[in-house]
Amino acid sequence: MYKPAGVKTSPEFAVPTHMKAWVLGDPDQLLLREKPTPIPRRAEVLVRIDAVAICATDLEIIHGGSPASIGGGLPFNKDFTPGHEYMGTVAALGPDVDEFGIGERVSVEIHAGCGQCKRCRQGMYTSCLNYGKPEKGHRANGFTTDGGFAEYAVNHINTLARVPDTMSDAEATLVVTAGTSMYGLTELGGLVAGESVVVIGPGPIGLLAVAVAKALGASPVILTGTRNRRLAIGKELGADRVVNIAEEDAVDVVRALTGGIGADYVVECAGTEATVNQAIHMANRGGKICLAAFPHDPVTTDLAHLVKNNIYVYGIRGEGRSATRRAMALMAEKRFDATKIHTHTFALADLPTALRYARDRVEDAIKVVVTTRQANMLSGVAAE
Repeated sequence: MYKPAGVKTSPEFAVPTHMKAWVLGDPDQLLLREKPTPIPRRAEVLVRIDAVAICATDLEIIHGGSPASIGGGLPFNKDFTPGHEYMGTVAALGPDVDEFGIGERVSVEIHAGCGQCKRCRQGMYTSCLNYGKPEKGHRANGFTTDGGFAEYAVNHINTLARVPDTMSDAEATLVVTAGTSMYGLTELGGLVAGESVVVIGPGPIGLLAVAVAKALGASPVILTGTRNRRLAIGKELGADRVVNIAEEDAVDVVRALTGGIGADYVVECAGTEATVNQAIHMANRGGKICLAAFPHDPVTTDLAHLVKNNIYVYGIRGEGRSATRRAMALMAEKRFDATKIHTHTFALADLPTALRYARDRVEDAIKVVVTTRQANMLSGVAAE
């Protein structure tokens, strides 16, 4: 029976001593195993995972290891469970935790900083100087500590946001994606009512960046990309203008829509050399660019244009500065419908199939959600 010393449990939420979890073996090898159910420590809770969304970064980790780091090295064959965009139900409380109650539904942030380094004291816990050192109190679930492709996970109370009863499990998994978009706009600062925003790349983060920017009052909001179906979803989420870059010059369109001066803010979510340089030439003098994607190769940029035009560039990682709570508030108030990017749902046992749908964009998959609760499975579940 699961009853660790100092941990509060409830008979209404019986917790097993062992759980099912997907474990990363060699590259591209996931194995369904039994692992001991983790134990929350001070300021932590045990979350019963009810649903988890698949992120492109999960696919990178499973294939190449990075950006995950376990014990200072790649995560292969270290009993590591990936997955980071999850939600669930509080199933047990660590010692002296009274901020949450057993049975509450919560969504999570990925990162919990050490709380003691310079960056954490500045509120920049996604840039924690003790990153990857759990012994110092740092956690990045699914990156440096076990993640959500399992039945249970431990989370710091600072990473939790309550899920309203009106929100489905699947929608709640999208709070991390929306929070990342929110964080990018937060770091750019001064946003946004009445100012122009361009979003490059209609992936999950880009599409929700459109939604968040529009909900915050940006005008116009312009989305660029190559997939017409995704651009159409961007229109549904609030884009005033979409640009298929295979058919139009995106920089010319942006300048035409902004009186020739360029956009106040550009959120770059594609991560290619071409799109980074598009962002530089779309921004107006004194404008701001958020780099929200991880380029796979070194990028050559027009730095002279940045310098001469006093353009500011910000890189973000994850969903810092409690952005998930703000994103949750917008979603709870129905300021935008994040479920428009949710395309497929699978059971936890079918994770390999779910990953294939996400990786290969089967049926034009955008956001694939894995659930452990059959009651929340969509009627239109995709099957093999």
